[in-house]
Amino acid sequence: MITQGFKTLFYKETLRFWKVATQTITAPILTALLYLLVFGHVLEGRVEVYPGVSYTAFLIPGLVMMSVLQNAFANASSSLIQSKITGNLVFILLPPLSHWEIMGAYVLASVVRGLAVGCGVFIVTAWFAHLSFAAPLWILVFAVMGAAILGTLGVICGIWAEKFDQLAAFQNFFIMPATFLSGVFYSIHSLPAFWLAVSHANPFFYMIDGFRYGFFGHSDVSPWISLAIVAAFFVVLSGVTINLLKRGYKLRH
Repeated sequence: MITQGFKTLFYKETLRFWKVATQTITAPILTALLYLLVFGHVLEGRVEVYPGVSYTAFLIPGLVMMSVLQNAFANASSSLIQSKITGNLVFILLPPLSHWEIMGAYVLASVVRGLAVGCGVFIVTAWFAHLSFAAPLWILVFAVMGAAILGTLGVICGIWAEKFDQLAAFQNFFIMPATFLSGVFYSIHSLPAFWLAVSHANPFFYMIDGFRYGFFGHSDVSPWISLAIVAAFFVVLSGVTINLLKRGYKLRH
């Protein structure tokens, strides 16, 4: 049953990013558009990853999913660290909210922001290439699962970090490399053997590869394998998050 406390926290988290939509929605859309203009202009006509699919068309789903992942993470992590620094986290811990409700509200709000940015990126970039929708359900599944995973990871990072410097370091040295090295701009089969193995160890690759499969019906690995890995990753991260919330790790000082 959905409680009033859960709905209130979810509403608060959604309203928080919507109030500054220029920064949280518009800016990431513009960034993705710039990536498309630069890489599409340079590589269009020179690279064909899938037969009959232009490079710009190949690139668009990758940019959409990258934007979904990065913004879902940013929503939960920035909210928690801001609440810890300003001292208003106590107003979330005091109400009779279960650990699942706290995690669920933060993650669901992150999914909403991630999908909002992703839809914006798609609307703006879809004008530049012809896109097909070979398996629309896969698009939805991987978009929601990817946003939920990064939202959950954002909660974990927000709990762990004690200042914005630590959060920025995590984003710059983990989230950014993991998304950029996950096949957004290329097929991993074009990589040398070592980097191909590294890419297969990157869970972000499976989110983007499965998402792209929904558009073209082509992927580097089976979408069912990608879904299984993504689902397992989400279960593990959810277990870690609930454990941290139960222990009150870095929350109850």
